[in-house]
Parts: sequence; structure tokens; C-alpha cells
Amino acid sequence: MEFRFERLVSRNISNKLSKLMDLAGMKTTVNKLLSIMIIGSVILMVTVPFILFFMKINIALVMISVPIIPIAYLVVIYFMITFKIDKRKTIMETVLPDYLQITSANLKSGVSLDRAMLMAARPEFGILSDDVREMSRVIYGGETLEAALTDLGNKYDSATLKHSIRMILEAYRFGGAMSDLIGQMSKDLKNQQLTLKEISGQLLMYSIFIVFAGLIAAPAMYGLTSQMIVVTDTVWKGILASNPGGLPTTGVSFLKPSPPKISPQTYHNFAMISIIFITGFAALIMSTIQSGSAIKGLKYMPAFVVVGIVIYYIVGSVISGIFSGLGA
Repeated sequence: MEFRFERLVSRNISNKLSKLMDLAGMKTTVNKLLSIMIIGSVILMVTVPFILFFMKINIALVMISVPIIPIAYLVVIYFMITFKIDKRKTIMETVLPDYLQITSANLKSGVSLDRAMLMAARPEFGILSDDVREMSRVIYGGETLEAALTDLGNKYDSATLKHSIRMILEAYRFGGAMSDLIGQMSKDLKNQQLTLKEISGQLLMYSIFIVFAGLIAAPAMYGLTSQMIVVTDTVWKGILASNPGGLPTTGVSFLKPSPPKISPQTYHNFAMISIIFITGFAALIMSTIQSGSAIKGLKYMPAFVVVGIVIYYIVGSVISGIFSGLGA
């Protein structure tokens, strides 16, 4: 007997998850998704602290990881679903103008609106065609055209599709030149897509600056600073070894030199965390500038983080090689 994980959460959470799954086009059940989320969180909450403990990580960090790891896991799942929602919306909006144009042509031939939409559902329109065919089956099953079109608009997180359907329904209720209206909507959407492409091209310099600052400059500076701290720490260790009693003062005590208060390992950990955050947000900002959607930047985020860390280590290796003689 399958355990019902839905009983562990409120009905409101189950409904929200169901809505998100519908928008993402996921065919699995809410109970299956909740099982992945809950069981995965418990496994990570138990195993990751043990791994960190056996790696001799600071016990405070091990304790902090107990609540953070499951939360991070759930956040990753949420972002993955959100990315699928945005990707599905983008694919649909790309083909929507052509689909409306064919629908308009079909209406001019004298067929009804639902028949015209079904005839326009060609394979090249992908998921939009699949949903239109499903809408037609619902209509043939007795559902009204208005309800079926409304349900079609609710399958996507797209203001463009909802606005198009709202205009179609108003024309359908009150009469009017339906084919001309849908044809004009198709032209307007194509013009809108061309305008967005032109804006994206004009903002190319901003994207280049973000990539340089977040992906190259920041990791390089962290790598340089990290090695400077290593060199300074090495120099001070040599000085203190030669002067076990401490450095002599020359009258002004507050000018007495002292070793750095931060260790190379502490700064290294800080640099790695900072690079992950900076490169991750650089991917999101670049995506926002280029497409108007930060969610699309999630697919670039892993590559940005990896490149940033690689640059950090490359710069650190170069600086370490330059000052290797001093360390000896």
C-alpha cells in the first residue's frame, strides 16, 4: 500500500504544488513529488552532517548544515520546477504568432473557431498543439468552448496567451470579425518579438560588462588577494620564528606591526562562497537583461560558477608561482 505523503502537508500546499506541476507540464502526481521532496530532505539531513563530521569539519558548521541542507534541497527542486514552467512558456510563446496566423486563415475558410484551432494544431507547434488537441477532446466531451479556452490559458504562466484568449472570447461572445482579429493579434505578437530581439541586441554591452565583472574580474581579484594573504602569512611566520620574543617597538606602541588577523584557509572559504554567489547572480542578471526573465539564467548558473572557480584557482596558481621563491 502506497503511503500518502499528501497527508503530511496542508491542502493549500498540495493545491499549490499541483498548480505548479500543471504549469510545468509534469505528468507525475503530487504524492510522488512530495515523496521525492520529503524522503530526499530526510536522507540529506542525516547523511550530509555525518559526512562533514568525518571530514573533520568544524562542529558548528556541521550543526548549521542540519537545517540548511534540506532547505537548500527544496529550494533547488522549486527552482527546477520554475525553470520548466518558464521554458514551457517560452516555447509556447515562440510559436503562438504562427499558430494564430494559421487559425485566422482557417476561420476565413468558413469553419468554426474550435475546428479552426484544431486544424492549426500542427506537429511543429509542439506542446501548444498537444494542449489544443486535448482542448478539442474536452469540447467534444461536452465542455463549453469558453471554459475549454480558459483552461487552455491556465496551462501556461503566460500573460500573452491569457490576453489573447481573453480577446478571442470577447469577440466570440459579442460577435465581430474573428479571423481579422486573430490575424492582427498574430502580427502584433510577431512585432513584439522583433522589438524584444532589437532591445536584447542593444543591451549586449551591459551583458558583456556583467560577464566580465562577475565571471572574470571578481574571481581573479579573490585569487590574487588569497595568494597575497598566503604570502603575507608565510612572511610573518618567518619573522616571528626569527623573533620569538616579538618585534621591538620604537617608541610608538600603536604602530607596532602585527601579523594578519585572518588565516589563508578562512579567506579561501570566504572567497569560494563569495564566488559562488557572485557568479550565480551574474548569470541571473545577464539573463534578466537579455530576455527579461531571471529564471532563464538558471541554466547558465552552473557553468558560471565552475568558470569562476577555475579562474580563481588559475590566478592563484600564477601568483603562487611568482612568489614561490619568497615562500621557500
